[in-house]
Amino acid sequence: QAEFELAAAKLDVKVARAEFYPALGITGALGYQAFKPSYLFKPESILYSLAGDLAGPLINKSAIKAEYFSANARQLQAIYTYERTILNAYMEVSTQLSNISNLGKSYELKSQQVDALTKSIDISNALFRSARADYLEVLLTQRDALESKLDLIDTKKDQFNAVINVYRYLGGGWK
Repeated sequence: QAEFELAAAKLDVKVARAEFYPALGITGALGYQAFKPSYLFKPESILYSLAGDLAGPLINKSAIKAEYFSANARQLQAIYTYERTILNAYMEVSTQLSNISNLGKSYELKSQQVDALTKSIDISNALFRSARADYLEVLLTQRDALESKLDLIDTKKDQFNAVINVYRYLGGGWK
């Protein structure tokens, strides 16, 4: 959108610059009565209209200059908006890429934690069978392992969401 606004601002400057030049236009106001001498200086006359079109930029020069400077200012504003949009998009993509990297490292650590807690379930079951631990310790170990697996799933989900956000910020087309 910022790119289109920038292009529109450039065209507005060109239109404002074109206002400095006299304009000749053919209108539908010309009729069969326009060539009679009695209608020569009436508004319906082509000569009167032609003189107004040619003298308009000379008489109205300060207003045309003001519009031209205003169009230039709007173009600068559109350029700054475009640059700000590009910088914001770059920052968002950069943030999400570092987020993906950090979530990947976190996933590896949580995966190691899940493996260790899964092994501890086997160890606590063996201790329970040999009567060296009560069943509450087995249940607590299983609970810790399940919580760790849920954290691992949440981390992977966050990593997928970060990848989706990168696609979205790069113009992936999601709405």
